[in-house]
Amino acid sequence: MNVLIVDDSRLARTELRHLLQAFPDVAVVGEARHADEARAQIEALRPDLLLLDVQMPGQTGFELLASLEAAPHVIFTTAYDEYALQAFAVNALDYLLKPVQETRLAAALAKARARITAPVPAQVATAGPAEEAPQAPLTAQDQVFVKDGERCWFVKLADIKLFEINGSYTRIHFENHQPLIPRTLQQLEARLDPKVFFRVNRQQIINLKWIAGIEPWFSNTLKLTLRGGGEVEVSRQQSVRFRELLSL
Repeated sequence: MNVLIVDDSRLARTELRHLLQAFPDVAVVGEARHADEARAQIEALRPDLLLLDVQMPGQTGFELLASLEAAPHVIFTTAYDEYALQAFAVNALDYLLKPVQETRLAAALAKARARITAPVPAQVATAGPAEEAPQAPLTAQDQVFVKDGERCWFVKLADIKLFEINGSYTRIHFENHQPLIPRTLQQLEARLDPKVFFRVNRQQIINLKWIAGIEPWFSNTLKLTLRGGGEVEVSRQQSVRFRELLSL
């Protein structure tokens, strides 16, 4: 996997090079200090992946991407968290805050590796509008951007213990927060790792790692107690699946 580092800070570029040495399949093919250098290197080197800063002299990382006819895959590396929503709007694979942690970098590179090595599906011409491409599945170590009104969070999926329907929204339970997002449980379930997240009933999805206790409940169902407080009831049909999933 060929990587181009784009960052105006020499120290940041050096630190990324050092971190990338831990990944034998990654080759740093070049460095760029600003958008003009990056454009020239992208054209000459054709990297698979950009590790891209946001704030740089001249054009920002977003303006660089907008100027390219065809952009490589992108992982943003920046000291500012306020650009996360914009980063995902341009289909960035991940958004890493400086100082970049090796575990977060490893998870981001795994996404890039999966995307780069995925087979390209055959194109089929249709008369109707183009369908939206399916989004990549998420792992428990992925961080997701959550926005509720004026408040924003970057949350690791492993820290979310419960998703719960609230009208036409879904409420997310993590730490002491319970923001609402405009997604259905069906949309979330399609992207979550079924080994970690389990649909206990029509209204709730739980993180199995957060279960503190299990007890039999009415009509051969189950009641689960979650770490940090809270209980959920597993429907009869899902209780059968739950037992199958967790039994030897």
